[in-house]
Amino acid sequence: MSRMGVFLALSLALTGAASAQSLGNIAEVSIVDRDTGVALSPHYYRGEYWVAGRPGAKYAIEVRNRLGERLLAVTSADGVNVLSGATAAFDQTGYVFDPGERYQITGWRKSDAEVAAFTFTESPNSYAERTGRPANVGVIGLALFRERRPPTVWVAPPLQAESAPPPSAPSDRAAAPLAGIAPSAIPAPQAKLGTGHGEREYSYVNHTEFARLQPQPNEIIRIRYDSLENLLAMGIVKRPRPLPPTTNPFPASPEQQYVPDPPDFARRGLP
Repeated sequence: MSRMGVFLALSLALTGAASAQSLGNIAEVSIVDRDTGVALSPHYYRGEYWVAGRPGAKYAIEVRNRLGERLLAVTSADGVNVLSGATAAFDQTGYVFDPGERYQITGWRKSDAEVAAFTFTESPNSYAERTGRPANVGVIGLALFRERRPPTVWVAPPLQAESAPPPSAPSDRAAAPLAGIAPSAIPAPQAKLGTGHGEREYSYVNHTEFARLQPQPNEIIRIRYDSLENLLAMGIVKRPRPLPPTTNPFPASPEQQYVPDPPDFARRGLP
Protein backbone atom coordinates (compact mmCIF):
# COMPACT_ATOMS: atom_id res chain seq x y z
CA MET A 1 0.00 0.00 0.00
CA SER A 2 1.32 3.41 -0.91
CA ARG A 3 1.15 6.60 1.07
CA MET A 4 -0.46 9.55 -0.65
CA GLY A 5 0.33 13.21 -0.05
CA VAL A 6 -2.72 15.41 0.24
CA PHE A 7 -3.31 19.09 0.78
CA LEU A 8 -4.24 20.68 4.07
CA ALA A 9 -6.03 24.01 4.03
CA LEU A 10 -4.29 26.36 6.43
CA SER A 11 -6.82 29.15 6.77
CA LEU A 12 -10.52 29.11 7.50
CA ALA A 13 -12.97 30.59 5.06
CA LEU A 14 -14.96 33.72 5.65
CA THR A 15 -18.54 33.70 6.86
CA GLY A 16 -20.25 30.36 6.35
CA ALA A 17 -23.29 29.67 4.24
CA ALA A 18 -26.66 29.13 5.81
CA SER A 19 -27.38 25.51 6.67
CA ALA A 20 -30.50 25.61 4.48
CA GLN A 21 -28.24 26.00 1.46
CA SER A 22 -25.86 23.17 2.48
CA LEU A 23 -25.89 19.53 1.42
CA GLY A 24 -24.27 16.46 2.94
CA ASN A 25 -24.14 14.50 6.18
CA ILE A 26 -20.54 14.14 7.38
CA ALA A 27 -19.73 17.50 5.81
CA GLU A 28 -21.81 20.53 4.88
CA VAL A 29 -21.24 21.57 1.26
CA SER A 30 -22.60 24.67 -0.47
CA ILE A 31 -21.82 26.65 -3.61
CA VAL A 32 -21.19 30.34 -2.91
CA ASP A 33 -21.39 33.20 -5.42
CA ARG A 34 -18.24 35.07 -4.41
CA ASP A 35 -19.33 38.29 -6.10
CA THR A 36 -22.38 38.56 -3.86
CA GLY A 37 -21.31 36.36 -0.93
CA VAL A 38 -24.61 34.47 -1.17
CA ALA A 39 -24.87 30.68 -1.00
CA LEU A 40 -26.82 29.38 -4.00
CA SER A 41 -30.10 27.67 -3.17
CA PRO A 42 -30.17 24.00 -4.17
CA HIS A 43 -33.16 22.80 -6.18
CA TYR A 44 -34.06 19.11 -5.96
CA TYR A 45 -35.19 17.68 -9.29
CA ARG A 46 -35.54 14.00 -10.25
CA GLY A 47 -33.05 12.74 -7.70
CA GLU A 48 -30.41 15.44 -8.16
CA TYR A 49 -29.56 18.82 -6.70
CA TRP A 50 -29.10 21.82 -8.99
CA VAL A 51 -27.94 25.38 -8.40
CA ALA A 52 -28.27 28.39 -10.70
CA GLY A 53 -24.98 30.12 -11.46
CA ARG A 54 -24.57 33.62 -12.85
CA PRO A 55 -22.46 33.65 -16.03
CA GLY A 56 -19.22 35.49 -15.37
CA ALA A 57 -19.43 35.26 -11.56
CA LYS A 58 -16.71 33.72 -9.42
CA TYR A 59 -17.81 30.89 -7.19
CA ALA A 60 -16.48 28.78 -4.34
CA ILE A 61 -17.16 25.30 -3.01
CA GLU A 62 -17.59 25.76 0.72
CA VAL A 63 -17.03 22.71 2.93
CA ARG A 64 -17.44 22.36 6.69
CA ASN A 65 -16.32 19.18 8.42
CA ARG A 66 -19.11 18.08 10.77
CA LEU A 67 -17.09 15.30 12.37
CA GLY A 68 -14.87 15.28 15.44
CA GLU A 69 -12.05 13.84 13.33
CA ARG A 70 -10.16 14.74 10.18
CA LEU A 71 -11.88 14.39 6.81
CA LEU A 72 -10.55 14.12 3.25
CA ALA A 73 -12.52 15.74 0.41
CA VAL A 74 -11.48 14.68 -3.10
CA THR A 75 -13.07 17.50 -5.10
CA SER A 76 -13.91 17.80 -8.79
CA ALA A 77 -15.44 20.40 -11.09
CA ASP A 78 -16.80 19.23 -14.45
CA GLY A 79 -15.21 15.82 -13.85
CA VAL A 80 -11.71 17.27 -13.29
CA ASN A 81 -9.76 17.07 -10.01
CA VAL A 82 -9.44 20.66 -8.78
CA LEU A 83 -5.97 20.02 -7.30
CA SER A 84 -4.18 18.05 -10.00
CA GLY A 85 -6.18 18.75 -13.17
CA ALA A 86 -6.47 15.01 -13.81
CA THR A 87 -9.74 13.37 -14.78
CA ALA A 88 -11.31 12.87 -11.35
CA ALA A 89 -11.10 9.55 -9.51
CA PHE A 90 -11.73 8.48 -5.91
CA ASP A 91 -8.10 7.56 -5.17
CA GLN A 92 -6.66 10.99 -5.96
CA THR A 93 -5.43 13.79 -3.74
CA GLY A 94 -7.80 16.18 -2.01
CA TYR A 95 -8.23 18.68 0.80
CA VAL A 96 -7.95 17.56 4.43
CA PHE A 97 -10.19 19.25 6.98
CA ASP A 98 -9.59 19.31 10.71
CA PRO A 99 -12.57 18.62 13.02
CA GLY A 100 -15.16 21.35 12.55
CA GLU A 101 -13.03 23.25 10.03
CA ARG A 102 -14.70 25.34 7.32
CA TYR A 103 -12.92 26.31 4.10
CA GLN A 104 -13.80 27.73 0.69
CA ILE A 105 -12.23 25.99 -2.31
CA THR A 106 -12.04 28.95 -4.68
CA GLY A 107 -10.22 27.69 -7.76
CA TRP A 108 -8.01 25.30 -9.67
CA ARG A 109 -4.88 24.71 -7.57
CA LYS A 110 -1.80 26.07 -9.39
CA SER A 111 0.74 25.86 -6.54
CA ASP A 112 0.88 25.87 -2.75
CA ALA A 113 0.21 29.62 -2.90
CA GLU A 114 -2.09 30.21 -5.90
CA VAL A 115 -5.31 29.11 -7.55
CA ALA A 116 -7.02 30.05 -10.81
CA ALA A 117 -10.47 31.23 -9.75
CA PHE A 118 -13.60 29.18 -10.46
CA THR A 119 -15.91 31.14 -12.75
CA PHE A 120 -19.28 30.31 -14.25
CA THR A 121 -18.73 30.50 -17.97
CA GLU A 122 -20.17 29.18 -21.22
CA SER A 123 -19.44 25.49 -21.69
CA PRO A 124 -16.98 25.90 -24.64
CA ASN A 125 -14.86 28.17 -22.42
CA SER A 126 -14.81 25.77 -19.47
CA TYR A 127 -11.50 24.27 -18.39
CA ALA A 128 -12.80 20.74 -18.94
CA GLU A 129 -13.94 21.39 -22.49
CA ARG A 130 -10.80 23.35 -23.36
CA THR A 131 -8.75 20.33 -22.27
CA GLY A 132 -10.84 17.89 -24.33
CA ARG A 133 -13.12 16.55 -21.58
CA PRO A 134 -16.62 17.97 -22.20
CA ALA A 135 -18.67 14.94 -21.07
CA ASN A 136 -19.10 16.01 -17.43
CA VAL A 137 -19.37 19.79 -17.76
CA GLY A 138 -21.96 21.13 -15.33
CA VAL A 139 -21.36 19.02 -12.23
CA ILE A 140 -19.42 19.52 -8.98
CA GLY A 141 -18.47 16.46 -6.95
CA LEU A 142 -16.95 15.68 -3.56
CA ALA A 143 -15.87 12.22 -2.43
CA LEU A 144 -15.58 12.33 1.35
CA PHE A 145 -13.34 9.92 3.27
CA ARG A 146 -13.07 9.37 7.01
CA GLU A 147 -9.63 8.79 8.45
CA ARG A 148 -8.43 5.37 9.52
CA ARG A 149 -7.23 5.62 13.06
CA PRO A 150 -4.06 3.66 13.83
CA PRO A 151 -4.79 0.45 15.73
CA THR A 152 -3.56 0.02 19.29
CA VAL A 153 -1.23 -3.00 19.50
CA TRP A 154 -0.45 -4.59 22.84
CA VAL A 155 2.90 -6.35 23.18
CA ALA A 156 3.72 -8.46 26.24
CA PRO A 157 7.21 -8.01 27.71
CA PRO A 158 9.57 -11.01 28.19
CA LEU A 159 8.69 -13.31 31.08
CA GLN A 160 10.82 -13.24 34.20
CA ALA A 161 11.56 -16.23 36.41
CA GLU A 162 9.25 -16.69 39.43
CA SER A 163 7.36 -13.48 38.77
CA ALA A 164 4.16 -12.61 36.98
CA PRO A 165 4.45 -10.55 33.86
CA PRO A 166 3.70 -6.85 34.41
CA PRO A 167 0.80 -5.25 32.57
CA SER A 168 1.36 -4.88 28.87
CA ALA A 169 2.02 -1.49 27.31
CA PRO A 170 0.84 -0.04 24.02
CA SER A 171 3.25 0.09 21.13
CA ASP A 172 3.86 3.01 18.77
CA ARG A 173 1.00 3.63 16.39
CA ALA A 174 1.37 3.00 12.67
CA ALA A 175 -0.99 3.24 9.74
CA ALA A 176 -1.00 2.91 5.96
CA PRO A 177 -3.54 4.40 3.56
CA LEU A 178 -5.88 2.45 1.41
CA ALA A 179 -6.01 2.86 -2.34
CA GLY A 180 -9.20 4.08 -3.98
CA ILE A 181 -10.83 3.23 -7.29
CA ALA A 182 -11.96 5.43 -10.16
CA PRO A 183 -15.64 6.50 -10.22
CA SER A 184 -17.90 6.05 -13.16
CA ALA A 185 -18.38 9.09 -15.36
CA ILE A 186 -21.25 11.41 -14.48
CA PRO A 187 -22.73 12.62 -17.76
CA ALA A 188 -24.20 16.10 -17.86
CA PRO A 189 -26.02 16.46 -21.19
CA GLN A 190 -27.81 19.72 -21.88
CA ALA A 191 -25.51 21.63 -19.49
CA LYS A 192 -24.73 25.05 -20.95
CA LEU A 193 -22.67 26.47 -18.11
CA GLY A 194 -19.21 25.23 -17.10
CA THR A 195 -16.34 26.15 -14.79
CA GLY A 196 -13.77 28.49 -16.26
CA HIS A 197 -10.07 28.91 -15.48
CA GLY A 198 -10.12 32.42 -14.05
CA GLU A 199 -7.61 34.91 -12.71
CA ARG A 200 -4.80 33.86 -10.38
CA GLU A 201 -5.41 34.43 -6.67
CA TYR A 202 -3.44 33.83 -3.52
CA SER A 203 -4.53 30.73 -1.62
CA TYR A 204 -2.08 29.01 0.72
CA VAL A 205 -2.04 25.33 1.61
CA ASN A 206 0.34 22.84 3.21
CA HIS A 207 0.86 19.10 2.78
CA THR A 208 -0.06 16.26 5.08
CA GLU A 209 -0.70 12.50 4.97
CA PHE A 210 -4.07 10.83 5.35
CA ALA A 211 -4.93 7.14 5.78
CA ARG A 212 -8.42 6.41 4.47
CA LEU A 213 -10.81 4.33 6.50
CA GLN A 214 -11.89 2.46 3.36
CA PRO A 215 -11.21 2.60 -0.40
CA GLN A 216 -14.76 3.68 -1.23
CA PRO A 217 -15.93 7.16 -0.16
CA ASN A 218 -17.96 7.36 3.02
CA GLU A 219 -20.15 9.89 1.25
CA ILE A 220 -20.42 11.30 -2.28
CA ILE A 221 -21.96 14.72 -2.86
CA ARG A 222 -22.93 15.71 -6.39
CA ILE A 223 -24.26 19.15 -7.29
CA ARG A 224 -25.25 20.00 -10.85
CA TYR A 225 -25.41 23.57 -12.07
CA ASP A 226 -26.48 25.70 -15.00
CA SER A 227 -27.73 29.21 -15.69
CA LEU A 228 -31.05 30.28 -14.20
CA GLU A 229 -32.50 30.63 -17.70
CA ASN A 230 -31.68 27.01 -18.52
CA LEU A 231 -33.01 25.75 -15.19
CA LEU A 232 -36.25 27.59 -15.88
CA ALA A 233 -36.43 26.12 -19.39
CA MET A 234 -35.89 22.59 -18.05
CA GLY A 235 -38.53 23.04 -15.36
CA ILE A 236 -36.04 22.61 -12.52
CA VAL A 237 -36.82 26.09 -11.22
CA LYS A 238 -40.45 27.16 -11.36
CA ARG A 239 -41.24 30.50 -12.90
CA PRO A 240 -42.73 32.88 -10.32
CA ARG A 241 -46.34 33.71 -10.90
CA PRO A 242 -46.95 37.43 -11.48
CA LEU A 243 -48.91 39.09 -8.71
CA PRO A 244 -52.12 40.82 -9.84
CA PRO A 245 -52.20 44.58 -9.29
CA THR A 246 -53.79 45.77 -6.08
CA THR A 247 -57.29 47.11 -6.69
CA ASN A 248 -59.74 48.97 -4.48
CA PRO A 249 -63.47 48.60 -5.07
CA PHE A 250 -64.12 51.97 -3.38
CA PRO A 251 -61.23 54.22 -4.36
CA ALA A 252 -63.05 57.42 -3.45
CA SER A 253 -63.83 56.33 0.09
CA PRO A 254 -61.24 56.63 2.92
CA GLU A 255 -60.36 53.40 4.69
CA GLN A 256 -61.00 54.85 8.15
CA GLN A 257 -63.37 57.55 9.41
CA TYR A 258 -61.60 59.51 12.14
CA VAL A 259 -61.35 63.21 12.92
CA PRO A 260 -59.26 64.90 10.20
CA ASP A 261 -56.57 67.46 10.96
CA PRO A 262 -57.48 71.15 10.68
CA PRO A 263 -56.55 72.84 7.40
CA ASP A 264 -53.60 74.78 8.85
CA PHE A 265 -52.22 71.96 11.01
CA ALA A 266 -49.33 71.04 8.70
CA ARG A 267 -48.33 74.73 8.18
CA ARG A 268 -48.61 76.08 11.70
CA GLY A 269 -48.32 72.95 13.78
CA LEU A 270 -51.28 74.02 15.88
CA PRO A 271 -52.60 71.55 18.44
